[in-house]
Amino acid sequence: MTIAENPTTNPETRLRDARTVDEAVVEGPRTLRRLAEGQESAPYRLFEARPLGPVVGAEIHGVDLREEISEELRAEIHRALLEFKVVFFRDQPITSDRQQQIARMWGELETNPFIDQGDDAVIARFAKGKMPPSYENVWHTDVTWRREPALGAILRLVEVPPQGGDTMWADMAAAYDNLSEDVKARIDGAVAEHDVIPGFARFLDRERLLEWQDRFPPVHHPVVRTHPETGRKTLFVNVSFTTRILGMEREESDALLRHLFQQAHVPEYQVRFRWEKNSIAFWDNRATQHYAVNDYHPHPRVAERVAIVGDRPY
Repeated sequence: MTIAENPTTNPETRLRDARTVDEAVVEGPRTLRRLAEGQESAPYRLFEARPLGPVVGAEIHGVDLREEISEELRAEIHRALLEFKVVFFRDQPITSDRQQQIARMWGELETNPFIDQGDDAVIARFAKGKMPPSYENVWHTDVTWRREPALGAILRLVEVPPQGGDTMWADMAAAYDNLSEDVKARIDGAVAEHDVIPGFARFLDRERLLEWQDRFPPVHHPVVRTHPETGRKTLFVNVSFTTRILGMEREESDALLRHLFQQAHVPEYQVRFRWEKNSIAFWDNRATQHYAVNDYHPHPRVAERVAIVGDRPY
């Protein structure tokens, strides 16, 4: 083999490989817009919203969730939810019943047959104790295996570990904005399959897997979702439930999905929330992915979540 034929020294091969790397990791400055292009942030009159980053996450101060929430206050909280994608409330000693009452102001509540329940069927309870952790979490959007994935969710920690146990969110509109034009051209209009079985296969025996497979067949969603309220294009695939892009050969689909999954890992699109006793998080499931950091073993961490029924992505 001559030097020109050696793939490690051939300039054209090295240039091709460099382009491949550039597709996987976009370097340089990124476009970081909290709102849709042309929109401006307006002041909040009924509370103070303190942004935690350039695109996603804000703490809301001046609201007591134990008190009645007027329609005017609900509208302002909703506007903050659309702007920041996840909003946080500190020092909110609310009950499970009150958590449900607040969530119902945004719609009907859904149940999840794959997660342990709390005192009510609509409460998903995540309890980890002194046993060694069985798995590490992954970046994901909740219940995309449903035909109508959740609009959003409200989470409160019943028991907070002395350290660790943070939750992170990623803005998937920012992730879409910063894809290369070539990748955007490949995925705009594309449809992906979402399946509950791969995400829960390690936790269920074969008999239960077959039962759930019949009850929850795979569904199809656009790879790029248009947010129904903001109109922003949002990357809508996740490693837990998205299995393939329709109309592509498996190898091409797998490679493209790996690239798209990686976008949630970009720190510029993320916010990290450190839980304290009586803290609350409310996120827009249509615009984000999240990750519960599993770094608190052997300390217990107990969380309860209520999820709000959403609509069909388009």
